[in-house]
Amino acid sequence: MGAFENAKKFFIACETAKGWTGCEQYVADNATFLAQSEPLAEVTTVKEYCEWMAGFASVTVPGATYDLHTSSYDSETGTAVFFATYNAKHTGEGGPVPPTQKETHSHYVYALTMDENDKVKSMIKIWNAPWAMRELGWA
Repeated sequence: MGAFENAKKFFIACETAKGWTGCEQYVADNATFLAQSEPLAEVTTVKEYCEWMAGFASVTVPGATYDLHTSSYDSETGTAVFFATYNAKHTGEGGPVPPTQKETHSHYVYALTMDENDKVKSMIKIWNAPWAMRELGWA
């Protein structure tokens, strides 16, 4: 199986709130995570992000979905890119306030750098978190 196929499988597992147990087979040991986004500022590993995403999606916004707009793979840099919109409604407990019943349709990008074993070795998430937080009624 190739790097782009594994990247796609990781993306789907992560976005459908499978948590670390559903994502780890696609991720290299000690894979790093970076996001210039307030809710994720302290998250530094892909494992932590997978767990954060699972908790956020299953507790705070159960039933969240995504629309994948495009994906690509650059074999020279070993980087897979996914551009999508996250669709969620705050109906569950969690988050900074009680359920607001408000929705977000928030754009984001994953940039996944793959290693020589076709596993994610680093991940960057590009996400305008303040936009999503305002739409959810949290700001």
